[in-house]
Amino acid sequence: MIDLFNYYRRETSEVQVGGTPLGGKNPIRIQSMTNTVTLDTEACIEQAKRIIDAGGEYVRLTTQGVKEAENLMHINIGLRSQGYMTPLVADVHFNANVADTAALYAEKVRINPGNYVDAARTFKQLEYTDEEYANELQKIRRRFVPFLNICKENHTAIRIGVNHGSLSDRIMSRYGDTPEGMVESCMEFLRICV
Repeated sequence: MIDLFNYYRRETSEVQVGGTPLGGKNPIRIQSMTNTVTLDTEACIEQAKRIIDAGGEYVRLTTQGVKEAENLMHINIGLRSQGYMTPLVADVHFNANVADTAALYAEKVRINPGNYVDAARTFKQLEYTDEEYANELQKIRRRFVPFLNICKENHTAIRIGVNHGSLSDRIMSRYGDTPEGMVESCMEFLRICV
């Protein structure tokens, strides 16, 4: 039972996100996301400045494709040239190549394990033997480790963001749309990180 009158924060590890550390004994951080087109450099810079000026400590931008991820470089340069050092977070879905590129220009990259390597959901019930399932996990490892290496080289933080709307067919077939499936979707990637 949660005691609402004697709240305490769960102990977490500190993660360096650009110059603004997250977790540990740091305060809870405020992040907001732009709703501008990520290819529109000036609009993104101006909206990011408004977010930062209003107290945002991280600015998240959607990166649908490689072009958007590449444009993070120009957004980052534009903000830094105006004295805004707030870390940028790239929000990546459906394309591991986008994550690779974004990791070069953003201080943090958010990936979704349900659509990082696995094909887009078809809502088909799939049957895997344990060996076939293990092979699928190896496929994830082969694609995810190069991304981890890019992040290490560039000091880019990673967020593994799971949600019900993007659990893979593989996870859904084995666990269903359940809390266990949500956890396992993330844990597969965390195990590779470890």
